[in-house]
Amino acid sequence: MNKKTSLGNRLVASPYLLWSVLFIVAPMFFVIYYSFTNSAGAFTFENITELAKYTDTFLRSIWFGVLATIICLVLAYPIAYIIAQTSSNAQRTLVALVMLPMWMNFLIRTYSWMAILQDTGIINTFLNKIGIGTIRMINTPGAVILGMVYNFLPFMILPLYSVMAKLDKSVIEAAQDLGGNRLDVVRKVILPLSMPGIASGLTMVFVPSVSTFYISQKLGGGSFDLIGDVIERQFQQSYNYNLGASISLVLMVLILFSMAFLTKFTTEGEGMVI
Repeated sequence: MNKKTSLGNRLVASPYLLWSVLFIVAPMFFVIYYSFTNSAGAFTFENITELAKYTDTFLRSIWFGVLATIICLVLAYPIAYIIAQTSSNAQRTLVALVMLPMWMNFLIRTYSWMAILQDTGIINTFLNKIGIGTIRMINTPGAVILGMVYNFLPFMILPLYSVMAKLDKSVIEAAQDLGGNRLDVVRKVILPLSMPGIASGLTMVFVPSVSTFYISQKLGGGSFDLIGDVIERQFQQSYNYNLGASISLVLMVLILFSMAFLTKFTTEGEGMVI
């Protein structure tokens, strides 16, 4: 019976194992292979050593990703908390409104911000009419970070909301009965209990932010590069797959370290709650 159950489990899991091999393991293998070979297929460290000239681009990408992630967390936390405190019908409506922009194509959302921020856009047209004049907003770092925040904010709100909606309200009421004010309740009860949602949201926002390239190209106007721009250029224009793979490998390692740190941070946070 146990053997039949084991065989059945393997058969059920086989499609997922095949999917993992084809779309996770195999692509990672090719990234590693191209990272340490040249165009002739010979083993080399040249691609890795050449990454030193992209140090500023890496740091800029990380900095922009961190800023966008922090802004998303600051905006998303109260929004998720407010949604979680409403009735069930209101929660469904508000969650649908949060997800509504995600139903629109990513490119269209980015182009919309181009129309809003450009010198002849909606904001500057209004500013000119009231006599303030044109403010340079497009093709700036601020525009890129704004685009990241707008596009990835739902990925911060939804995991936070999913955790906060499941919080035991009796625990919050007990903290209030014990003399805790609102700030104490948030800092000592709600915040620790919502750590899993925070960690998920940070990961889901930081990863696409640090690797994005379309937002920086359209809202940044090519005035500066992010690491995603460099990778895209190596594959689409220079056709230097080996260098592009090595940059992708470093970015992959960076993301894995970030996820490991957040997982450890979340585990420690859960321990403090207990």
